[in-house]
Amino acid sequence: MNKDKKTIIVTQIASPIGRQSYQKRCLVGLGLNKINRTKVLSYSESIFGMVKKVKHLVKYEIK
Repeated sequence: MNKDKKTIIVTQIASPIGRQSYQKRCLVGLGLNKINRTKVLSYSESIFGMVKKVKHLVKYEIK
């Protein structure tokens, strides 16, 4: 990977059951569907916006 490209590591820590539907759609868009699944994604404003919408369901680290 190129050194000047940022990545974001996202791990789902809570279930979307009982949450609003847009929150579940954000998790699916991030590639998460089960607790403790982790994805490494390229950092972009749209990806980070999705992470911010579900920040109570995920933990993330920007590298």
